[in-house]
Amino acid sequence: MLPDEPAAPEPVQAQPMPLTPVCFLLTGLCVLFYLVDIAQHGHLFERMDLYGPDVKAGEWWRVFTCTLAHGGALHLLFNLSAVWTLGRMLEAGIGTFRFAVTTVLGALGSAFGVLLVNFEQPTLGISGVILAWAGAMLPIATKTGRRQLGTWLVQVLIISLLPHVSWAGHAGGFVFGIPAGWVMRKGPAVFRSVAPLMLFAGGVLVYLIGSGRLGLR
Repeated sequence: MLPDEPAAPEPVQAQPMPLTPVCFLLTGLCVLFYLVDIAQHGHLFERMDLYGPDVKAGEWWRVFTCTLAHGGALHLLFNLSAVWTLGRMLEAGIGTFRFAVTTVLGALGSAFGVLLVNFEQPTLGISGVILAWAGAMLPIATKTGRRQLGTWLVQVLIISLLPHVSWAGHAGGFVFGIPAGWVMRKGPAVFRSVAPLMLFAGGVLVYLIGSGRLGLR
């Protein structure tokens, strides 16, 4: 008589990723505006990019619309691939509210960096926001996660030094994202309380640099 064979393990069903509405919205808007801009032969992005003199003249919407505009199909695909990997993973992990706050902070930080360093250089793209997500991940990631993130950041650093790439926008988004991650470590209740303060502080800094109130323009 042969011994009984061990029972085969039950198959484990992979859990679907939670809904990530912010990433879906960002992706949809980026693609939509890109298609509309093609139809308008580039005239839409002329009103959406981050250009210091226009911001100083009162066109403050550019601080946010510039993140939804991209300079070409490759630029769009490269950034959206990061939205669908890094962005969706982070939104699923920390929840939509904290992710949305970090996204807005990233837009403010990226704009601050650009207006500080490249005031008269038109800039567009969501990469500064993506770097804010990375900055927020540093304080909350595991040791292994930080090591993997560090490798990715080195690659981004190299890309940031290439011509026509806004290292200032990348750096600004990353720096503004770190405090969001640090506050996340204190718990959801603390984050909800501090989030308005972080957004207000970020908005004030962008206003001061964009309006020339800091005396740098």
